[in-house]
Amino acid sequence: MRTGLICKKLGMSRLYTDAGIHVPVTILHLDNCHVVSTKTKDKDGYSSVQLGVVNAKDKHISKPMKGHFKKNNAQPKVKLSEFRVSEENLLENGSELSASHFVDGQYIDASGISIGKGFAGAMKRHNFGGLRASHGVSISHRSHGSTGQCQDPGKVFKGKKMAGHMGAANVTVQNLEVIKTMSDEGYIYIKGAVPGPKGGWVLLKDSVKKSLPDNLPLPAGLKSVSDEVVNDKSPTENVEHDQVVDVPEASNENPEISNIEGDSNES
Repeated sequence: MRTGLICKKLGMSRLYTDAGIHVPVTILHLDNCHVVSTKTKDKDGYSSVQLGVVNAKDKHISKPMKGHFKKNNAQPKVKLSEFRVSEENLLENGSELSASHFVDGQYIDASGISIGKGFAGAMKRHNFGGLRASHGVSISHRSHGSTGQCQDPGKVFKGKKMAGHMGAANVTVQNLEVIKTMSDEGYIYIKGAVPGPKGGWVLLKDSVKKSLPDNLPLPAGLKSVSDEVVNDKSPTENVEHDQVVDVPEASNENPEISNIEGDSNES
């Protein structure tokens, strides 16, 4: 079991194969992902690594967190998250991970905070069918119907599907395919929609239901000292609209982005 990654969601775009097949992708960015601390089975009862992304200013860090970073000789980070790993895949403090941690064609699980929808009715929140849209139903076509019983037990059980707060919850989407990774720039292209809004944090992990490819980097895809960022610009910049680029349909060559679209398929 390997560690995952903490990425920021930039938005959605599309890719075209040489056969003209349209592939919607979500673009994720990995920025200064370092190992902040580790836990071992002998000392803590389980083995894990704590990752941090995006360097933070000291004035934005609380005193307890300043002590945590100082204890581990780590740079303060904006976002922290812990990943369970096997003992053989433990990493040293300060190790930097790159987008090459995942390989093209691999399946992963993505977790994020879904977009908040506010207070929603039962039809939108739970996909209810509603009442009859005909005569005899008086201004209650979108109601959820009866919720309780008669005198016995005469109450509404907890967990009843009713209207209420929708969204803004931790959502995990499994078996998403990695279309392309750019280790130098830190961009990861995932097929389909990923939970959360633009600018939200997304946790990526190896799929638990799919077999892992044989060429996965172990213990993790680490960034070497010689790696330099070639392009600091967003992948959505300098791209001409309605541009079709030949992309090998079943190869490991890197596809190019074309025809940037909005976030219509976001979760």
